[in-house]
Amino acid sequence: MTRFLTFGLVAPLASFGAIAVGELRTGWDRPARSAVLGLVGACLGLDRDDDEAQAALATGYSLALLCHAPGRLLADFHTTQVPSTRKGRRFATRAAELAEPRLNTILTRRDYRSGAWHLGALWPRDDAPRWTLEALAAAMRRPVFVPYLGRKSCPLGLPLGPVIESAADAPAALEARHRSGPETVLREPGGWLLRDALADAPTATIIVLDADDPAATGPRHRRTEFRRDQPRSRRRWQFDLRAEAVLAAAQP
Repeated sequence: MTRFLTFGLVAPLASFGAIAVGELRTGWDRPARSAVLGLVGACLGLDRDDDEAQAALATGYSLALLCHAPGRLLADFHTTQVPSTRKGRRFATRAAELAEPRLNTILTRRDYRSGAWHLGALWPRDDAPRWTLEALAAAMRRPVFVPYLGRKSCPLGLPLGPVIESAADAPAALEARHRSGPETVLREPGGWLLRDALADAPTATIIVLDADDPAATGPRHRRTEFRRDQPRSRRRWQFDLRAEAVLAAAQP
C-alpha cells in the first residue's frame, strides 16, 4: 500500500491553458501537470525564481487526476493594443510595446471552463522528498499565496480539502475519494448551491497519470497523449514534453 495526498479541484470557472501564441489562447479540458504543481507551489509560498525549490517540486512527486466534469467551454474575447509588425524588431516587455507611437487594436480569445470538477492525488517519487505529504496538506489548508485554477480570475469554489490515505495505487485512491470525499455533497439533491454552477459529469469519467506509472497499464488503458506540461524552469517559463496515459474510471 502507498500513501497518497488527495485533494479537490472544483471551481465555477477555470482555465487550463495549452501552448499560447498570438491572439488565440485555447485550453485543455483538464488541468496540466504544471498547473497543479504551480497551485501546490503557491500553497507552499514558492517564488517562481526559486529554481531549487521549483525543481524539487517538479521532479520529486508524481501526480494523477480524476476528471469528473471538464466543464462547459466558455470563450472570452478581449480587445488589446499592439504595435505593427516589423522585420528584425522585437520588444522585451509589454511596456515597450505600449510606448510605440502607433498602436493597432486586435481581438483576442481566451478559453475558460465553466463548472470544472477534478480530483488530484500526489505522492513522492523517493523516500526522502523535500516536503512530506503532511507538510503539503498543511500548506493546502493554509496557503501562502491564493490558489486558483489557471488564472487569477478563477478562484476555487471549494477548499482543496487535502486528505492523506493509503491505497493500492493512484487510481484506487482517487476512486475512493470520488465515492466518499467532501465533494460528494455536490451530487446530493438539495446540496450546496455551487452544484448548480457545475457542469454535468461526462458519460465516461477518466483518470490520467504518467504513462510510465505501473498503474497506467492494463484493460482500463484507453490511450496515451503527449502534453508539454512538465516544468523545466518556472523563471524562464519552459516546459518539457510528457506522455500521459488516459484510463477509464469506475463510476461512484
